[in-house]
Amino acid sequence: MKRRLWTAVMTAALAALAAPSAGPYPLEGYESTGIRRLLGLRLAQQGLVPDSRLPTGASLGLSDVDLRLLGQRNFDPPPPDPELTRRLVDILGADADRYGVALLDLSDPEHVRYAEHRGDHRQNVGSVGKLLVALGLFQALADTWPDVEQRKEVLREARVTADEFSQTDHHTVRFFDPVTKTLTRRSIRIGDRGSLYEFVDWMLSPSSNSAAGMVMREAMLIRQFGAAYPVSEAQIARFFKESPVAARTALFEKTFLEPVTRNGLDLELLKQGSVFTHGGKLKVPGSGESYGCARELARYLVRLEEGRLVDDFSSREIKRLLYLTERRIRYAASPALAESAVYFKSGSLFECEKEPGFRCLPYAGNVKNFMNSVAIVEHPARQRRLYYMVTLVSNVLRKNSAAVHLEMATRIHRLIESLHAPPRASGGPPPSPRSGRAAARPAAPANRRPEGRARSRPARTCGVRLRPERCPSGSRARCRTSCRW
Repeated sequence: MKRRLWTAVMTAALAALAAPSAGPYPLEGYESTGIRRLLGLRLAQQGLVPDSRLPTGASLGLSDVDLRLLGQRNFDPPPPDPELTRRLVDILGADADRYGVALLDLSDPEHVRYAEHRGDHRQNVGSVGKLLVALGLFQALADTWPDVEQRKEVLREARVTADEFSQTDHHTVRFFDPVTKTLTRRSIRIGDRGSLYEFVDWMLSPSSNSAAGMVMREAMLIRQFGAAYPVSEAQIARFFKESPVAARTALFEKTFLEPVTRNGLDLELLKQGSVFTHGGKLKVPGSGESYGCARELARYLVRLEEGRLVDDFSSREIKRLLYLTERRIRYAASPALAESAVYFKSGSLFECEKEPGFRCLPYAGNVKNFMNSVAIVEHPARQRRLYYMVTLVSNVLRKNSAAVHLEMATRIHRLIESLHAPPRASGGPPPSPRSGRAAARPAAPANRRPEGRARSRPARTCGVRLRPERCPSGSRARCRTSCRW
């Protein structure tokens, strides 16, 4: 029976309705990458320009953000630990069968522990699929320019001009002018220019679909033109207009599907099957559905840390691009992670239909409510006493899944803490309930509007279909309905 859907399907990164999403890459990377946003945020931490102030865990330098399993290329997670898995499922509670989760605890190299629940459950992972876009780009760069310095030069110096591949997306990105020291936040428009590095940063920082569309275009152009890249806008337009549709689809598959299997991942469990924008899909039809699962996303993170995603350079750059150096959201917004270095990507997809007494709000669909988080956590950021990876996919209906993932982050972190608690001095006070199994807390209320975030910042009230005059002061541009992120 046909159902009349009264909201459009809304996809990963709808957080821009509330505020810009988290941004990656260490702030001192401006000189080596030319990513202007990094300079703006660095000056903001010095109080020289107005912008976000960062948590302690976001202050690592370039040399501190490195691959932790480099040289252990034969590393393989052990079989699931029954007790750790039982405690992890206990955290999930009554909705455990609406989750897929993998947890790899690497805090003690001599006693690595792994837990998994419904690890092979597949679902659309939204913007988490941008991890595969990054993989496809860095594979194309390595195949074309084996010399790392040449790859760095292409990322830094190649100028990208936004075209139809960027349209459309409501996410705002940061345009920082190093000369005037002014910051502008807005969505990407046709004609906007930036370096290839900057478009990759925009793709992974505010999870801009516009930027993702352009990065996918550039990766395919590198595959097509090889060392002749970058090519003129006229050549680009002619290629996508005149080449047969089948040839464009084959190029897409070579660029984004082949690297998955080349890097030891299973295409049946992890795939990005289309361009992230409507305009991009009109140019390149793609290759079927997109999906992922907790287990295969965890294998992606392990290979990243081993330096096995393309090579050491590519793995390290992807990790740096995932390092959160701006305001944190969803899973990463847990106050328990404030002092942690967090390498993170998130994506969502929700859908609603009419139901008596139900109001459709962001991340709280009653037909679909996919939320997906992948994170590498090093805690505290510099000491790294705790080191673990989490991949979490969920479809818990009618609950604010952004807030649910934030709560799960806190509980999982407390679980890891309990496994590595320092010995208590004789006669000392008993451990806090939080140092063992996470204390039971009320579930996130259904239809709670704000996206999960650190408690140190007030929640905005932006939501679906708010009229401009009812938006909070100063945030009207972000208070609007959108179908994509």
